[in-house]
Formats: sequence, structure tokens, C-alpha cells
Amino acid sequence: MISVGQYSKLKVSKKVDFGYYLEDNFGDEVLLPNSAAKGHEITEGDQLEVFIYRDSKDRMISTLKKPLLTVGEIGYLEVVSQNNIGAFVNFGLERDLFVPLKEQSYKLKEGKKYLFYMYVDKTDRLAATTRIHSYLDIAEEGKYKVSDEVNAIVYEINENATLNVAIDGEYRGLILANEHFEYIYPGQEIKGRVKRIYEDGTIGVTTRKKRLEARSELSETILNYLKANGGFMPYNDKSSPEDIKREFNTSKNYFKMTLGGLMREKLITQDKEGTRLL
Repeated sequence: MISVGQYSKLKVSKKVDFGYYLEDNFGDEVLLPNSAAKGHEITEGDQLEVFIYRDSKDRMISTLKKPLLTVGEIGYLEVVSQNNIGAFVNFGLERDLFVPLKEQSYKLKEGKKYLFYMYVDKTDRLAATTRIHSYLDIAEEGKYKVSDEVNAIVYEINENATLNVAIDGEYRGLILANEHFEYIYPGQEIKGRVKRIYEDGTIGVTTRKKRLEARSELSETILNYLKANGGFMPYNDKSSPEDIKREFNTSKNYFKMTLGGLMREKLITQDKEGTRLL
């Protein structure tokens, strides 16, 4: 059976001016246009593995080109256009993949990449959705362990600022609100490390560096800030958490500990106005 959105192994039944007709074991035919066969030597009787989709005139056709995903898969795809009924994303073929407005759980931006799940809609056309959560796998036991470095792509931001992420594009993960400080948006790729693995197999990730590494980096940031501002900054261990997060992208607790370390090294001093370089 020739199905949209899947690969099929078909026999070349005849050559025509504009391409080749391919048929399955039941005698059903589909066109392979010349443009989709470029670079291949094809003769009648050949067996070809082709991808099936619909062209701009909604005709079922085939191609020897490899799309970035097939039906039932998740892909990290770029938005090429957006209108009042939906968006179109590049999935590697001449015709872009449609994302209906109702299947966009957040605003898509042209030129940005997001995770999409591809499906066949009720009219037998290819379509995609940003609602990928139920299609992500649970990592098998032992695949990841605490402290492993992983790549993650954000696909959902919850009201409590917890991020749902896809680990290595396949597995369910999350980043709690207190495990990231910077603003992160859907579609963003981030690097993190495994902090815990939940009972249901979901992978808990943090973007925070290990304590000593983070403190060393923050110390350097503070010293560079002071040097660039005449040896003074209007921030000290009494500053508000909001000001500290905005200016140094860290928590007040880490900021206080780092200032304490710099004071013990006799590199800075604090007063009610702020912090000064010694």
C-alpha cells in the first residue's frame, strides 16, 4: 500500500517525459518526477525506495530525496513562513510541511527552529504539531546517569517556569525553575547535565554549573565588572535577588558566597554603598 509520509519500495513500471511511474504489488501507481530523480540512473523494472508525499497541487508523488523526518517522528525544523492559518516548516523536500494554527502551542517565528511531530491529517495530507510531549520516549534504565552531560531542546514552558525538554531529541526531560536562571524560549538548544532521574524515567536536568566551577566563573565576572567600572559596583551582599539575577544571572546565595570568597582573598571590600576593588 502506498502511504503518504512513509517510504515505499516500488517497481519502475514506465518512463514518461516528465518522470517515471512506480507501482506496488497491488498495481497502484505513483509518479516520480524527473526533478525528484535527478542524479540517479533509472530503468524500467528497477526497485526503488522512495518517500511519498503530496505536491503543491495536492497530487500524491514520490521522491528519492530523503526528508528530515517521516510520519510518526519528531524533527528539529526551521520555520520558513507564517500566515493566518498556520506556518510552514522546511523538512527537506520541495514542498514545506504545514503546521496548523491550532497545532501551535506557542508563537512560532520565521527563521527559528523548533521540535515538531509529523502526522497525516484527516484529508490525507502531511501536517505537523508542536505538541510533542506524548510522542517522546522514556529513556530506558541505565541510558543516562547523574552528572552526564546532555543536549536538550525546550518544547514547553510551564506557568511555574519549569521547562519541558527533549533530551537528545528523543527522551522526556525537565528543568526545574531553580535549575536555570537565564531566559529560555521554546525551540532553544541548551547544554546541561543530568541532576536526577525520576521514577517515571523522566530526566531531571540542570543548566547550573558545578558549585566550584560556577563560583570561579562568577568571581571572574565580578572582578571584570569592577575593573570595567572604575573599581566600584553598587551591589553587595544586601542587594535584592532581583537586581543580582538581572545583572549577574545568578542567585543571591551564590553571589553572597562568591563575594565572601573574594573578601577572604583580600580582593574586594564591601560597604553600604556597594563593593569596591582593593
